[in-house]
Amino acid sequence: MGVKLGDLIPEEIIEKTSLEGLRGKVIALDAYNMLYQFITIIRGQDGRPLMDRHGRITSHLSGLFFRTINFLKVGIKPIFVYDGRPPELKKGEIEKRMEKRTEAAMLYRQALEEGRIEEARKYAQQAAVLDEFIVESSKKLIRLMGLPVVQAPSEGEAQAAYIALRGDAYASASQDMDSLLFGSPRLVRNLSIVGKRKLPGRKEYVEVVPEVIHLDRLLNALKITREQLIDIGILVGTDYWEGVKGIGPKKALKLIKDYGSAENVLKNLNMKADVDIQEIRNIFLKPNVTKSYKIEWSGPDYQGIQDMLCGEHDFSVERVKKALSELENFMRGERGKTSLDEWF
Repeated sequence: MGVKLGDLIPEEIIEKTSLEGLRGKVIALDAYNMLYQFITIIRGQDGRPLMDRHGRITSHLSGLFFRTINFLKVGIKPIFVYDGRPPELKKGEIEKRMEKRTEAAMLYRQALEEGRIEEARKYAQQAAVLDEFIVESSKKLIRLMGLPVVQAPSEGEAQAAYIALRGDAYASASQDMDSLLFGSPRLVRNLSIVGKRKLPGRKEYVEVVPEVIHLDRLLNALKITREQLIDIGILVGTDYWEGVKGIGPKKALKLIKDYGSAENVLKNLNMKADVDIQEIRNIFLKPNVTKSYKIEWSGPDYQGIQDMLCGEHDFSVERVKKALSELENFMRGERGKTSLDEWF
């Protein structure tokens, strides 16, 4: 879900850019966030995901392969950061999500049986789940492409933010604003959905571009500290506590400015949280991350990629070869001058 702080971000501090505008940048990607987007979006009209001959879902591999090729062709250097064990306080949120997905799966089957195709697709997207095959097969493809995989001990967003905070990446990338609460100096949004996208439930399309949000600019614009931003998130609701009903981002900002902390706000409202507010705050301020990660790039295993996608998962040989050829041309440089030294 992520904390809902979008309404709090002043339009003037959002740096709209393009994939080309991020050339040469190392970006730590929230892998789970990206995979969920792929398995949600890449589906047939009736909501069914792409599958191979064995019935294994391949929507994520399609999105991951072609989108990553686009990153590499413009010189973006991605690091894929995977979730580990979630904090104990997230258990309730995870259970709620699973209940919603189970219900959506049931509604999907009903809609499909009754021929309500548009509704079926909507429910299918809501029922999307990352399983072990999706996670492990995505890691295999990323490694075949010569790109680094970092396994976080806990939240992937926290680890990605930490990598950026240490200067090993320019920014972290996710659709969720939690990255800013975790201290990422820059958050890149929309990387995996760049291009024309259909608005949900409407026959309209919008052009989606990457956006960069700088944490220091946000804090300066709102005249608050990062700790206060975290407290705003706590009041609005995070994955670790549902927050206070009726308090949105703008109201939370005013309350934090008036009373200084989430605890003081709750006291003023004659409310008591059923969780330890400081424990939630510490998840963002002192996240469970690892310093023992390796960021290494190597050349793509072109044959290995083709064997996996086409041999194991029935991708079009022609499409995969074309994409790999374009990647190889970039790696060699348009005029035959190798760009590998710059890349590695």
